[in-house]
Amino acid sequence: MTESRLQRLLSSNVFKSFLLFAIFRAFYGAGILIVTWFLATESEGPWWLSIIFLACSMVFSRILFKWIKKGGTAGNTV
Repeated sequence: MTESRLQRLLSSNVFKSFLLFAIFRAFYGAGILIVTWFLATESEGPWWLSIIFLACSMVFSRILFKWIKKGGTAGNTV
C-alpha cells in the first residue's frame, strides 16, 4: 500500500523541522515584540536600546533554535 502525498509530507523530517521552527518563531517573536515595545515606550532608556535588543535577540534565537533542534532530534536515525 502506498502512502498518500500528505502522509509522506507529514512524516518528512524537513516538514517536521519547518513546523517546529514556525511554532518556535511565533511564540518567541511575540515575546520579543512585547519586550521591544516595553523598551521603546515604557523605559527611560535611549531609543537605540530597542535596536540593540532586537539585534541580540536575532542572534540568540538562532542559537536557541539550534540547541532545541539538536536536543529534539538526538538519537533519531534516518
